[in-house]
Parts: sequence; C-alpha cells; structure tokens
Amino acid sequence: MNRFCVATAVGVLMGLSGGTFALAGEPDAERQAVILEMVTGVCGMCHGADLSGGLGPALTPEALKGKDAAAVAEIILNGRPDTPMAPFAGVLNTDDAAWLARKLKSGIGH
Repeated sequence: MNRFCVATAVGVLMGLSGGTFALAGEPDAERQAVILEMVTGVCGMCHGADLSGGLGPALTPEALKGKDAAAVAEIILNGRPDTPMAPFAGVLNTDDAAWLARKLKSGIGH
C-alpha cells in the first residue's frame, strides 16, 4: 500500500469515526459496529476481505494464535515501521484497539 492508499484509509476511518471516540472501557455497541465496518472496509484492503491475508498478513484466529492481544493492539495503534501498516492511533483509542485485538483473536465471523 502506498502513502496515498494509507492517507485514503485514514480519511475513510475518520469519516467512519465521526471524530469521536469512547473514553474508557469497552466500546459501546455503536462504536463496535463502526470498528467492524472499518475492519471489513479498510483493513480488508491489505489483509484481504476475509482477513486471510493479502499484502498484509492474515488476521484470522489461527494466524493470531499464540500472539498476545496487547501486542496486536499495539500494532493496530502504532503500525509497523518500514511496512505499509499505518498507525491507527489517530482513529482508534486504546480501548478500541484492545477490543479489536480480542475480537480478531476470537474471530470476527464474516
């Protein structure tokens, strides 16, 4: 994914988020729906529509088995330097990322 694609993805996410974030704890049901929409629409651009991999690695429970949810959340928030994985800390807060990491590890169920 080039810089244009990353910028586009972040723009889409900002539109999905409405610029608001949950303040603490687990995201509410509405926010969870927004995050899941982001996963299928934005994350799927690199990780595959079914999250089985593409430009980015698979994000299935099998692929994430043995990976700590906190480490997955950190990658979501901070990205991976020198890779196309952009940081999403400007779009997701720590609670959002922690919830998403747990959800990915247990299976989103497309």
